[in-house]
Formats: sequence, C-alpha cells, structure tokens
Amino acid sequence: MTMATAAAGRVDLRSDTVTQPTAAMREAMLAAPLGDDVFGDDPSVNALQEKIAAMLGFEAALFVPTGTQSNLCAILSHCQRGDEYIVGQMNHCYRWEGGGAAVLGSVQPQPLNHQADGSLALAEIEAAIKPDDAHFARSRLLALENTLGGKLLPFDYVQQATALAASKGLNRHLDGARLFNAATAQAALTGSDARTEARRIAQCFDSVSVCFSKGLGAPVGSALCGSREFIARAHRVRKMAGGAMRQSGVLAAAASYALDHNIDRLAQDHALAAQLAEGLAGLEGVQIETPQSNMLFVDLTGVARERSAGLIPYLAAHGILSTGLYRLRFVTHLDVDAAGVHRAIAAIRDYFKA
Repeated sequence: MTMATAAAGRVDLRSDTVTQPTAAMREAMLAAPLGDDVFGDDPSVNALQEKIAAMLGFEAALFVPTGTQSNLCAILSHCQRGDEYIVGQMNHCYRWEGGGAAVLGSVQPQPLNHQADGSLALAEIEAAIKPDDAHFARSRLLALENTLGGKLLPFDYVQQATALAASKGLNRHLDGARLFNAATAQAALTGSDARTEARRIAQCFDSVSVCFSKGLGAPVGSALCGSREFIARAHRVRKMAGGAMRQSGVLAAAASYALDHNIDRLAQDHALAAQLAEGLAGLEGVQIETPQSNMLFVDLTGVARERSAGLIPYLAAHGILSTGLYRLRFVTHLDVDAAGVHRAIAAIRDYFKA
C-alpha cells in the first residue's frame, strides 16, 4: 500500500484507476530522459512503445493519454465514414466512451447482447455482418474486450470469434484495458505465466489497446499496438484528437516501470477479490458473483435491496469507498491489502446485520 493511501486511512475499492505511483515509480519518472514526442525524439516514449509492441508481438505501438483515445484511434484507423464495427452492448468502446467513434468518425456501432460469460454468440456475430449493399453500413471491424466486467473471455472463444471475423474480411480489435488481468487469470488456468498468455491473447487481433493506469498502477496512459502501417494511421488520428504530447516521457517511464514490476503482482489483487467474495458469502439478500480477476460484483435482493441506498454512505463514513447501488462493484488493486479487505468485509456485514 502506498504512503498516500495509508495516510488517508481509506480503503478505496471504487476502481483500480485510483492507484497512486509508488516511490520507486516516482523515482523512475524523475530519472526519465526526455525529448519532444511530437518530433518523435522522446527516448522514454520510444522505449515504451518498443517494449509493449515486442511484448505482445506487434510491429509498433503508440503511447496515448487514455484508453478511450486508444480505442478511438483504433476504430478510426480500421474504419472509414459509413463503416461499422460489431461490438458488445457492455463493451467500453461502445457504452462508456461518449459515442466517440460515431460522433467524431461517423463510424456506426452494431451492438450485440452478451452471453453469460461476456462473449458474443458466434452466430450473432456472423448474422450482424452486412452484405455488400448500398442500403447498409460496411461491416469492417469486430471489437472485443478482455477482461469484460472482470470476466475472462475463454481463450477458445477468442480464437473462434477472431477467426470468424477474419474469414469474413473484418479487422479485429481488442480493448485490452485490463489485458494483463485477463492474462493473469488465464495463466492460472493453463499453468503458464501472464506475459505468455497476454501475447497469446493479443496475437488473435490486428490491434490491441492496453491501459497502464489500472491494475498496472501507472498514473496515466495507454498504448495501442498493431502493424507499422496501422500505427501510422493511428498517429494521425491521435493528433486530430488532441493526444499529441511533448515531454511525455515522464509518463511513459511510469508505464514502462509498471510493465517491468507490476504484472506479476496482479495475482495478489485477484486473490484479494476472492477473499472479499468469501467474506461476504452467506449474508441474506447479498448475491455474490464469483470474481475471475480483481472485480467483485454484488447484487442485492429483498431486505438488503431495500436498505441499499444507505450502504455506500455508511461505508464511506467507515473509510471504505465503493460504487454502485443495486449492483455493487468492488475492485482490488495495488493500494489495497488484506487488512483493507477485512475492514471492508466487517463494515458490510455490520451494515446488513444492524
């Protein structure tokens, strides 16, 4: 746990975006050699882009301020005006990014409903692909997200869905904001390691967006990976979207540090989410969705739901920050430890027992 979190005396379970840079990460930021990235001569940015591209098996990468901008650059680089992308109803690049692809790129989303495991049914993907006819938008892209709501997309499904898209002439983009959480969960199933699994997942796609400011603990930034030609197009979109930064190596250094030091520890976050779920099991009206990574979702029914409006303020008064109303979300991360999880369990159990 960082000094900032400990000093605040809070257990912040709202999101893994709330993490503070560790002392070692701050030192790496201070020591970073800098240049002007618009001129392409920031050595720290260049090193990060080369590192993440090589790690995931791509020719090139582009450092951008946010995951939202990374997805926007991807969609607008794969698609033109009048094209469409097939996407899930709950995918971040459709539901949570302000309609950017449609508003800024005139690219139409074709949303599909998710299956229970977060996947999109293969038959529905195929049925959504439009024929080459002037009445329809041109189907150009399949966009998936992994993890999705903390769920790991089964790897055999990822292979099948992306193979289907490729066979129909569609490009394939992965919103891998939490790719390394997905890889950590997948590694636990395969007996492999997170870096190997991240690359296996990424290689099913033509482009992948990775966020550094969630479980990896950097303060800012995402990377978009793809072919050199694709990244050249994305670079132009980044400029249009206002994402060109100058001495951004100070941020890239934090992301690079995160890749070197914070991937292996993600398993700890997953274990803490499981401990939180176990600690809340058995409460009347509290339905636990077994976590697969670092996110725990809780649904309230009956009397528990009737009392739900007061839960988040009660927790906040006891130093526990969370989000949700009828569907609660708790997210573990590098600023949460076992003691914090026990505090959260105790506070939630006390609230519903009162």
